[in-house]
Amino acid sequence: MKTILITGAGTGLGKELALAYAKRGDRIILVGRTKESLNDVKDLIKRTKGSSLVASCDISDGQAVKKLIERLVSIEKIDMLINNAGIGYFGNLQDLSIEEISQMIDTNIKGTIFMTKEVLPIFLEHQSGKIMNIISTAGLRGKVRETAYVASKFAVRGFTESLIKELEHTSIKVSAVYMGGMNTPFWEGSDFIKDPSRLKSVKQVAKEIVEREDEEQMIIS
Repeated sequence: MKTILITGAGTGLGKELALAYAKRGDRIILVGRTKESLNDVKDLIKRTKGSSLVASCDISDGQAVKKLIERLVSIEKIDMLINNAGIGYFGNLQDLSIEEISQMIDTNIKGTIFMTKEVLPIFLEHQSGKIMNIISTAGLRGKVRETAYVASKFAVRGFTESLIKELEHTSIKVSAVYMGGMNTPFWEGSDFIKDPSRLKSVKQVAKEIVEREDEEQMIIS
């Protein structure tokens, strides 16, 4: 059994990854901003006799992340970090607000880097651990009406590829997951995707990620 910390674990892919790994027998640390949704996932895991812990945190706040990991390390041995939390706003660049752009940069890039920075010393101390960054195919190629979102994902891709090189002589494993659009609450409040139900099932994507966990680069179209 591994202890896996998943960010953005209250909804969408994070939720399904939490359920899938818990079903496999792993202990899950559910991290996100909204405690209510995290507790809902915790209850679902409990119903299947799984084990989990809720820890609310704004991962775009570096000091909050530092305090979170310090607290968790005192009670848990984290074996794997899944940087899943992400936010997206879509449209022509000139129509995006400064706040929307900042939120994408802060959550998608800074959140991933802050979480990794605080967990990595623990992995290095134990000479074991895995970091999985959920990036999306927006980190592979440019897309119309996704300029700032794609920029944030390209940044996470560069961060991940550099981290792989930085840790290549250690026992720490780093992987990147690039998946297309899924039928998740991610699209709520947006008219960018007219019919999310036609997209790939998030449960199916989560299942494939768990099955292919050992791959350094995973592309799920």
